[in-house]
Amino acid sequence: MTAKIEDYALIGDCRTAALVGRDGSIDWFCVPRFDSGACFANLLGSEDNGRWLIAPIGKARARRAYRKDTLILETIYRTRSGSVRVTDFMPRTQLERSSIVRLVTGLSGRVEMRCELIIRFDYGITIPWVNRGGRNTLTAIAGPNRLVLHTPAKLHGKDMRTVGAFTVRKGETTPFALTYSRSYRPIDPPVRVGAALKKTEAYWRGWAKGAKPKGKWRDAIMRSLLTLKALTYEPTGGMVAAVTTSLPEQLGGPRNWDYRYCWLRDATFTLLAFMNAGLMDEAAKWQTWLMRVIAGAPSQVQTMYGVAGERRLDEWTVEWLSGYEQSKPVRVGNAAALQLQLDIFGELADVMSQARRGGLPEDPRRNEIRKAFLDHLETAWRSPDEGIWEIRGAPQHFTHSKVMTWCAFDRASKGTHLDEADKRRWKATAEEIHRDICEKGIDPKRGCFVQAYGSNRLDASLLLLPIIGFLPPRDPRIVQTVQQIEKHLLVDGLLLRYETESGVDGLPAGEGAFLACTFWLADAYILLGRLRDAERTFHRLSSLANDVGLLAEEYDPKDKRMLGNFPQAFSHVALVNTALNIMHAKAARRRGARQPPIRRHVR
Repeated sequence: MTAKIEDYALIGDCRTAALVGRDGSIDWFCVPRFDSGACFANLLGSEDNGRWLIAPIGKARARRAYRKDTLILETIYRTRSGSVRVTDFMPRTQLERSSIVRLVTGLSGRVEMRCELIIRFDYGITIPWVNRGGRNTLTAIAGPNRLVLHTPAKLHGKDMRTVGAFTVRKGETTPFALTYSRSYRPIDPPVRVGAALKKTEAYWRGWAKGAKPKGKWRDAIMRSLLTLKALTYEPTGGMVAAVTTSLPEQLGGPRNWDYRYCWLRDATFTLLAFMNAGLMDEAAKWQTWLMRVIAGAPSQVQTMYGVAGERRLDEWTVEWLSGYEQSKPVRVGNAAALQLQLDIFGELADVMSQARRGGLPEDPRRNEIRKAFLDHLETAWRSPDEGIWEIRGAPQHFTHSKVMTWCAFDRASKGTHLDEADKRRWKATAEEIHRDICEKGIDPKRGCFVQAYGSNRLDASLLLLPIIGFLPPRDPRIVQTVQQIEKHLLVDGLLLRYETESGVDGLPAGEGAFLACTFWLADAYILLGRLRDAERTFHRLSSLANDVGLLAEEYDPKDKRMLGNFPQAFSHVALVNTALNIMHAKAARRRGARQPPIRRHVR
């Protein structure tokens, strides 16, 4: 039986990643990239779709943690006969390969262990040929894919699996190193596990030293930053939204999407998280990736891209996988890449503004890109779109989308080194959009903003209006919007994205609370001077992280469990930004200073 989402931990090498269950089973591993086919797909199917288990035989109690400021996972198993520590990590290398290293070290007594390696390439369907290449080496090959296992443990083949049992005594270590590379290339030398462990630990701790968060939330912020780094594809600087596909937003339902791609919408949030944490190199890499992928005609800009900037993300269904807890379909690719989502133009304009304020090197074509986009948006802003939530229903005139088009023109009209005539025209367009929104995007009876023109529904994205400066936080329409969102979307202290029963998204009703939106609520509380409510909300959210500090996309307040893809970059970016916003607000209050705007401003 597949574990709960929160029972997994992440290891990675900034090219791909693996999910390790509390039970010692690696149930998800895609090679050679985050968005490649999985060779361990038990997460979305069964054991027969691939996994790698190393665990004690019989009953054992497990406790796990990352080594401080690293992505090295240590799980301690205690049994009646003794205890062992399993150390899991992925060495970083300049070679075009990825390895998973697992070290089983005896801590006390003696423990009987078992290993079960089931390799199934191509999302759990392709069974490889497995050959022994010497006493301590096994090689599995299918088409272009190859995995090589080095271990002194005695393993043998059984029922298309590689299995074995071994004993670990106090002070002994049994190593395992599984390495992926292309089958048509020479086999690389075995990983020197001791040296690899030292280098991996030194790398992560060295990287973490570049961050500057302090205070009581330092560890939560640092774990989130390390997770974001692990979700970054090192060769290009692109960051995936999560390492998984099709973990459901509703158990047993069809809200299952592939998140192993890079969303333009995440740009501003991510850039600010890195810059506010002092990680300017990471912010610069993200900006470089962003400027590279948006090159071309503005009408062809997509909502998301592959990690190297690929545009083709064709969506298809993996029919042979049963889905996480029978949640089908299992999807690969994402059709939302071709949707019209007008808000991304506002995010791009804002990210350019934030990059300039933060002192990042200016892209030589930044102003040219801005002008081309705004020329396109002068007409496009009037169109309906699929919005921030990428609905699969009919396009709407979403209020948040319109507000972000206002943001695009507003930021450009205040830019530097730009033609004054253009700036005047952009300011006039921003004012026109502002009037349009205030006329059509408000419920006249309640005096609050609504999800879409002509609708009376609420949407958590409306919390971003005061944060981006569309209206002052104390404006009665903003205050009323926050109150109505609390009334209609807040469940057990957590926020739903929108009212799914309306059918606006073309899908069956029901999903979990969206964690990033709840962080936005805390940010809105800060702007409204409700700092105690902001702290309480942040504590509620941070308590939902699993035992190693990871968050999924959503949380089910009724069943008390995580939902959605994991670990979710959007959730961790929001945690970093909100924590820093609260710390900044508290410091300002102690100084008696006026609380400045948040999130959209680098500090």
